[in-house]
Amino acid sequence: MTTSPALENPVLNAVRRHTRSDNPSSFLALNRGNEVFTAPGLDGLVVYRRTGRHLVQFGGPFATPEAYEALLERFTAFAREQDLGLVGVQLQRQDAEAYRRQGFTVNQIGASWAVHLPAFTLRGTRFMQLRNKISRAFRNGLEVEEVDSGRWEEALHDIDRAWLGSKGEHARPLEFLVGELGGPAQEHRRLFLGTIDGAAVGYISYSPVYGSRSGWMHDLSRRIPGGSPGLMEAINSRAIDVFRAEGVDWLHFGFTPFTGLDPAHEVPGHSPAFQWLMHFLWENGEALYPARTQLSYKEKWAPEELIPEYVAFDGPASPAAFAHVFRACKAF
Repeated sequence: MTTSPALENPVLNAVRRHTRSDNPSSFLALNRGNEVFTAPGLDGLVVYRRTGRHLVQFGGPFATPEAYEALLERFTAFAREQDLGLVGVQLQRQDAEAYRRQGFTVNQIGASWAVHLPAFTLRGTRFMQLRNKISRAFRNGLEVEEVDSGRWEEALHDIDRAWLGSKGEHARPLEFLVGELGGPAQEHRRLFLGTIDGAAVGYISYSPVYGSRSGWMHDLSRRIPGGSPGLMEAINSRAIDVFRAEGVDWLHFGFTPFTGLDPAHEVPGHSPAFQWLMHFLWENGEALYPARTQLSYKEKWAPEELIPEYVAFDGPASPAAFAHVFRACKAF
């Protein structure tokens, strides 16, 4: 058994080849700061971060069907040998079933959302308000183009600083379960930038999605505070035009915790107490994570595909272990 800092080539190859669970966020495995676990003789790898006395695993193992559960067993043993807790996050339904078989407690934690682009249109009364916001942004001088992030690095940093400054004195950018800009993986992402009078005012980064719903994921998005309404909607609408012209099938809007919760999505053996906690955080957890705000933006695009996502605990479901997911994300 070995561990090492995540390297681009083996991780990228794994998420491209091993799409068993159809995880739309799998490209986040390439984020800098992740670690990788492998086991001799098993074709696959596990991506994780350590926080305190816990390992927080991203997604299920990226492995062949034959190696999947054996690799999960080895990784679980690796954590136990060090007396570390283990929690897996952003598991898909097939992952959830496998973890349940391995004795984990598995609960739905939220959902991700996707739009099927070949049939997508902004026509009709349903999208009237969205069209008006987009039109207003363009009337206010917004221009949108796909750009090379390296040529706009300073301007992107300016947007990031202004965006983060609007979040409060102690705010820090999230990591792990959200995308990033730069690094070796940047060449595989796409960046759409909004400018007004030549000045950068907002951007959206899109990450590739592999598997049966292949396409792009609307990932990191930031804007200058204030300014014209509809900036992000206009940038995304222009990206959709480009993707549709290229024949892209799916646009994913990524994972939002506490959303899309449904008893029908739970797996046998789930924790009723933890299920209650997720519903409580949907109703009252805006200070922990702005799930309602995130979902409101995604619902503007009328996503027809709701993809439930799960968290798994090696042992009973534990709010203390769950908190390590947010620590891995640098949320607190």
